[in-house]
Amino acid sequence: MGILERFWLVILIAAPLAAIVAEPAPIAKHGCPDMCGNVSIPYPFGTREGCYYNEDFLISCDNTFSPPLAFLRNGNINVTNITLEGRVHTTQFIAKNCHDKFGNQTQSYQAWFRLWLNGIYTISDTENKFVAIGCDTIASVQGFQGKKSYTTGCISKCDSIDYVANYTCSGIGCCQTSIPTRTSFIKVRVNSTDRHRGVWNFSPCSYGFIVEESKFNFSSNDLLDLQNVLEKPMVLDWSIRDDTHACNKTEKANACQRNSDCVPVDDGYRCKCSKGFEGNPYLPGGCRDIDECLDSSRNDCKDMKCINTEGSYNCSCLKGYHLVVIKDEQGCVANQRHDWIRILLPVGIGGLAILFLVVGTWLFWGYNKWKLIKLKQKFFMQNGGLMLQQQLSNHEGSAETAKIFTAEELEEATNNFDDSGIIGQGGYGTVYKGTLRDGRIVAIKKSRVIDPSQNEQFINEVVVLSQINHRNVVKLLGCCLETEVPLLVYEFITNGTLHHHIHNKSKASSLTWEIRLRIATETAGVLSYLHSAASTPIIHRDIKSTNILLDDSYTAKVSDFGTSRLVPRDQAGISTVVQGTIGYLDPEYLRSSQLTDKSDVYSFGVVLLELLTGEKVFSFARTEEERNLSMYFLSAMKDNCLGKILDGCIVNEANIEQLNEVANLARRCLSVKGEERPTMKEVAMELEGLRRMTKDPRANDACDAKEVEYSLGETSDKSGHDFDVSGSTSVVSNTFPDQVGFAVHSGR
Repeated sequence: MGILERFWLVILIAAPLAAIVAEPAPIAKHGCPDMCGNVSIPYPFGTREGCYYNEDFLISCDNTFSPPLAFLRNGNINVTNITLEGRVHTTQFIAKNCHDKFGNQTQSYQAWFRLWLNGIYTISDTENKFVAIGCDTIASVQGFQGKKSYTTGCISKCDSIDYVANYTCSGIGCCQTSIPTRTSFIKVRVNSTDRHRGVWNFSPCSYGFIVEESKFNFSSNDLLDLQNVLEKPMVLDWSIRDDTHACNKTEKANACQRNSDCVPVDDGYRCKCSKGFEGNPYLPGGCRDIDECLDSSRNDCKDMKCINTEGSYNCSCLKGYHLVVIKDEQGCVANQRHDWIRILLPVGIGGLAILFLVVGTWLFWGYNKWKLIKLKQKFFMQNGGLMLQQQLSNHEGSAETAKIFTAEELEEATNNFDDSGIIGQGGYGTVYKGTLRDGRIVAIKKSRVIDPSQNEQFINEVVVLSQINHRNVVKLLGCCLETEVPLLVYEFITNGTLHHHIHNKSKASSLTWEIRLRIATETAGVLSYLHSAASTPIIHRDIKSTNILLDDSYTAKVSDFGTSRLVPRDQAGISTVVQGTIGYLDPEYLRSSQLTDKSDVYSFGVVLLELLTGEKVFSFARTEEERNLSMYFLSAMKDNCLGKILDGCIVNEANIEQLNEVANLARRCLSVKGEERPTMKEVAMELEGLRRMTKDPRANDACDAKEVEYSLGETSDKSGHDFDVSGSTSVVSNTFPDQVGFAVHSGR
């Protein structure tokens, strides 16, 4: 055979081989469509019988559209993308509630999304977020996990677009929260507190939706532009659910084909190609070998010869070289005639490597230490360290001035902020228990974020609070400014919170009426001091039973001044973004954003109700109209049924006149109009007077009483309370659900 004939023979053999190599791996079964419009349809999905794994994986391709559209099964859930990693991309409608400038409703839509019960699809909790947008917005999402349901949501309020920041959904103009796992059915609804009348010109609507997190980036323009948007992208999770234990069986009892692995997931499994293979693990022969030698990033042969094997590869040396291994790394070295070179070369290389390693480690350690020092200096300046030093120098003659702690001191005190030392967590940060070098046990509060523009206010508050020497205020010992967010150091209070004692049945019996009245009097005294006696009046802004700590003798200690505001004496109040906790929030403050000392009076009134009734601020055990404790109490007062709601642990031991007086005082504190509420000074004086009253001689232990019958005096004031945050837990109703267990300031 001549040279020319051999050449053509090689061409004839190589051409079909090249075509085979270049042919892309199939994604669908043989003879089945692998596209519907612009959407790829990989097996186990299919568009007709015989092309899918089972009917759960049917994709209906509607050719009446141009291009055709894909839908799950025979439903109306539009599919925009399918991945073999267990994701189906779709879209979800936006819930809307819009008003005109007079407060008249112009649009109101709920949004719901239902999947097949016990089917292969769930709404992805890792890829999606629940988002609400608007400056007068209350949003909720109700979800179902099989027959079990949950409801969550968030609140976003702002009275000026200047508060709204682009590209962040942190609670002002936009709030978001996670959704639970394995959810198959959701309902979204939105509402407002003032029908957008105060913000109509820049935020006429409330919006709520589930959205694919990676494809959502909030902009202040959304407050207006979303009126014309119908839907947002959303992601579903899928898995094969014909046998939840298929991956544990020895026989081939699952859908995973050769060269693939079975991966268990909730209520099912998925398949993936084994290491060294790629393609569709559900198709016979779908996982094809990866030729790692074609891509240098897939192998570490470097200058060696790469030899592909099924599922892996080998490295070998070229002729004239031999393989050597140094520090677990292999390489090829040219063959040498002299053995001493082969001996000394690895030794020399090893010695140099060790030298470079030691020098490099020393330089790296020194550089990192220098960077850490610079970073601490940057944080110190950024957090207003110089301003605080200047303020403290003006009070250096006082023994009570705050101390500036170093980051090392607090890291040592908390064992590098180990999770085992966490004693409390909330919307503003985490509280750790720590021990200082002098043996003092302290509580160290680590905030989540702080606004750099408020550094001066923060420094002023630290200095002012450190000067407060009140026996019923948790003492601020100092702070640390060398970290990204400032750390506050407080004295440690040993006996937990008032909330824990009131709502824990095993502890509530130890809170006698005498102790409860004393706690109320001490707390009122603190607020009176802050409002009237402090050099600069302070409004606490977050009075609640979880912020009242108790020592071993049940002495009250007011804590958490993280949201407190300093108010000059010549001002009756200040306009600010609404912050606080639902259930304790002053309704007048919530509507007007005008913070006054009467806002603390309202919150204190709710604490009085907890002391009187032992009830939680929100409870689904009560009727829908009475889930809010304030409404529950005012309704009982109106119907002269106060005795029915009082805590059984105090009714027999307490003086009936005292109970009547405290109940009437609480009612006055809960007046809708702030001007009708008493001042904290008046409240403190009235409670102190009640403490001096003679106890009812019938005093005895009443915690075990099955039923208590007695008559309390009627109240002459029948005024109602027109602020109601309670409602129905059903998203179908026109009122917002009352189980809002989060602070107004945080949407996350």
